[in-house]
Amino acid sequence: MDGHFRLGMVNQHRDLLKPGDQCIGGGYYHFDYTSNRIVLDRSSYDFGKPKWHWLDCLKVPSAYRGLTLVYLDDDGSTFDVSQELHIEHYG
Repeated sequence: MDGHFRLGMVNQHRDLLKPGDQCIGGGYYHFDYTSNRIVLDRSSYDFGKPKWHWLDCLKVPSAYRGLTLVYLDDDGSTFDVSQELHIEHYG
């Protein structure tokens, strides 16, 4: 709920949560090195689509600094996370 962006190779999205965390959605990702982006898509079986509108700021690990984040919705629309939300890097 505090806007921390986490990604990893897990069986269930809940496996990324720390004690006391709440998740506002999830999905899948891949790195598009040609366009320097992290492309997010689909939805989490556990938590559904990301609820981007609930966030003012997305806290992204500093390892991903310089990469643009985009979300491709099932309806074919694109949500440019990096343009629509304030991005704060940590770590």
